[in-house]
Amino acid sequence: MANDKASTRVRLDRAVIIEAGMELAATGVASISVRDLGARLGADPTAIYRHFASKEALMGALLDELNGRAAASVSLPVEEWADRLRALAEETLALYVRHPAIGTEATALTTHGPGELAAIELMLDALHRAGLRGQTLVHHYALLASHVLSVAAGIARARAVAEDDGADSPWIDSPLLADPRQFPLIAEHSVLLSDLQDRELFLLGVDVILESAARAAAQD
Repeated sequence: MANDKASTRVRLDRAVIIEAGMELAATGVASISVRDLGARLGADPTAIYRHFASKEALMGALLDELNGRAAASVSLPVEEWADRLRALAEETLALYVRHPAIGTEATALTTHGPGELAAIELMLDALHRAGLRGQTLVHHYALLASHVLSVAAGIARARAVAEDDGADSPWIDSPLLADPRQFPLIAEHSVLLSDLQDRELFLLGVDVILESAARAAAQD
C-alpha cells in the first residue's frame, strides 16, 4: 500500500506547478494561496517553495506564463503591425479576465521572464515596422504596454469582484446621480457615461496610441 501511494504522488517541477496555478486561477478565484495550490497538486504546500523562492516569485512566473501565451497567440503577418498589436492587447485582456488572480498582478510585478520578453519584442518589432525609431519608438511602446497591462488588470479585478464574465461590462458600475446646478456637465452626459463599456474603452485606448504611432512615423 505504501508503494502504491508513492507511485501516485505528483512529481513537482516548475512546469507542473505553473500549470496547476493556471488551472486554479481559471476557476475565477480572487487570489491564489500556496495552501490551495498545494491541495490542487496533492502535495505539501511547502514543497512549492523548493521551486519558487517566494509567493511573489510564483505569481511572477504565472504572470509571465499569461503574457507569453498572449504573445504566442498572435499569428498575423508581421507586416500588419497595427493588427498584431490589437490582437496582442485583446488576448492579454481575455487571459487576464479568465485568470483574474494572476492578471491583477500586472500592476505590481515585472517578470523579466521569457513570456514578458516575447511580448515586449513583439510590440517593439511592430512599432519599428510602423516606422518608429529611437526614443519615439520606446515612448510609444511604453504607452502601449502601460495601457494594456494596467487597464486589463483593472478590468480583470472589477470583473472578478462583480463575478461578471461577459464580453463587455459597464465602465461605471452605477449611474452618476449629480445635481445639475452644481455638476451640469455630469448631468448632461449621464446617459452617455452610463453606456460606456470597459472592453470598448480598452480597445479605444489601444487605437489612440496606434494612431499616434502612425502620425509620428509619417512625420519622420
